[in-house]
Amino acid sequence: MSSIENHPEKNIIRVQLRQNHMLMGMTKAAHEELEPHLTVVDCGKGDFLLHQGVHEMEQYFILDGILKRVVANPQGKEMILRFAAEREMETSYAAWALKTPTPYSIVSVTKARVVKLPMPEWIVFLEQRAEEKRLFEHSVMNHMSEIMAHTITLHLLDAPGRVHRFLRKHGELYDRVPKKELAAYLNLSAETLSRLKQRGKI
Repeated sequence: MSSIENHPEKNIIRVQLRQNHMLMGMTKAAHEELEPHLTVVDCGKGDFLLHQGVHEMEQYFILDGILKRVVANPQGKEMILRFAAEREMETSYAAWALKTPTPYSIVSVTKARVVKLPMPEWIVFLEQRAEEKRLFEHSVMNHMSEIMAHTITLHLLDAPGRVHRFLRKHGELYDRVPKKELAAYLNLSAETLSRLKQRGKI
């Protein structure tokens, strides 16, 4: 981990941050104010950024790679709730606001680079900026709505229908997410996903 200022690729990182959907509308002064709070993290495949059930939370902005939000039961059975890629964010804001433990983990699906900051520092930053706070809260609600729609999809659509919906909603990720991870997200076996492709149903 490194601060942006001390990172050898700091200029590239600053450009990537300005391209993030959450941050791209901010002024140069706002970016400069936020930067000292940020830490750069390089993740390997399978690395945990956030563990389910903890109280210490952070805000993440994705520069490269793909993350997943995943929930596990006590028996270890997992359900992937969503994927997020570069220019997107990940957060546990709802749990922080409710003062509850994190209900899910955030894990790197591929090699990835993110910048992060402690949730309390992010909230203090937002409290001074009404428009950024509005956009952030809208994004959080949109993520929750997407997860609800995905969960309903798993119950209402057959296997080809689930894949087609993913292609329609997240087509840019289809060839980037490992097929084992994609199958798990769609509540299919990797074999079923492969068979659907071989038969031309997707």
